[in-house]
Amino acid sequence: MRQISKLAAFAATVALTPFAALADTADGDALNAMSWDEIVAMAEGGEVNWFMWGGSDTINQYVSEYVGGLLMDQYGVTLNRVGVSDTVSVVNIVLGEKESGNLDNGSVDLIWINGENFRTMKQGDLTFCGYTDLIPNNALIDWGNPAIANDFGVPVDGCEVPWSTAQFAFAYNTALYDNPPKTIPGLIEWVKVNPGQFTYPAPPDFNGSVFVRHVFYYAAGGVENLLGPFDQARFDEASAETWRILNEIEPFLWREGQTYPNSIAALEQLYANQEVGIVFNYEPAGVGINIMNGTFPPTTQGYALEDGTIGNTNYTLIPFNSPNKAAAVVLQDVLLSAEAQVQKALPDVWGTQPGIDMSRVEGELRAKFDAIERHPNVVSAEDLAATALPELQASWISAIEQGWIANVGSK
Repeated sequence: MRQISKLAAFAATVALTPFAALADTADGDALNAMSWDEIVAMAEGGEVNWFMWGGSDTINQYVSEYVGGLLMDQYGVTLNRVGVSDTVSVVNIVLGEKESGNLDNGSVDLIWINGENFRTMKQGDLTFCGYTDLIPNNALIDWGNPAIANDFGVPVDGCEVPWSTAQFAFAYNTALYDNPPKTIPGLIEWVKVNPGQFTYPAPPDFNGSVFVRHVFYYAAGGVENLLGPFDQARFDEASAETWRILNEIEPFLWREGQTYPNSIAALEQLYANQEVGIVFNYEPAGVGINIMNGTFPPTTQGYALEDGTIGNTNYTLIPFNSPNKAAAVVLQDVLLSAEAQVQKALPDVWGTQPGIDMSRVEGELRAKFDAIERHPNVVSAEDLAATALPELQASWISAIEQGWIANVGSK
């Protein structure tokens, strides 16, 4: 399958690079007035520069080979996947382009995004909006579901398109431990009893940040006490207890808490080396993939917490100054297709949950999805969903991350 690698240097440096791509359109208003056939005709033969977190080989392969192949075969559009380590760097590129007056020839055509990064882009008028009803596969999205229509509490308003759903899950090595901690207070005690066997990536790493939010929920007496707009008084009370807990367990962490992993990949490597006994991820299916590829020991078992774990939806977004909007919209339609959604749900491909409503899919693809067998060591989606916890509005998350850096990470 055809792939273009000319943006690889950007992925390493996250620096602005001029692209030689022939822009299909920079006028969002004009595109919003087009028919789908007109959009497809405009996109044909072009290319789209998709900036996304590149820390997973399985996700990268799915996007570059499978999605890129569909996009080329069906529309003649070339997919340039640009891997980055932090989505905020891409947001800053778009923001910098706007501030410098680049309003119609940006570097970025599509971003894998959610949460506070979406809030930043929406509030800064950095998003292309109002086109989602033009996408044929938009009909597969359950926009009536508040967890889809709102991204970390921020209304989507036609400014992004769901791609996948995810929920935080834990895993442990059954050869080393009989009973893993099933609650946050239980985990806090487990860390003290098993010194050196637990750690977490330093926020603002995505997975490290969500772990800290679980402790924050516990410190606040439950997520129900945190829902709604940011409240400074409630934050101050819950954060004080959160920092106390995290500082109290710090000497019992891996390397006595003198350093933290900088990414989920680093944490997974520590687990693979048996330097820590518990691992976690927003992608529960990663346990099965890592067992199958020999990274994790086969005695690894995923599990859910009895007091719940956080779940959310992730999306793709087109920046306001993308010069290849038609190609980006066509790519979003491919990503939403039942074919592509079922493919990435396969355990040996990615194993992630669909961003579309599979009850709206019929025929062979629905049967293929229903027949998917998860790896036996992966916690079931049903077990996770039974105690799923909502995400907070993005303003809370930013405050928690900054608070951790100031009160835990820098001490």
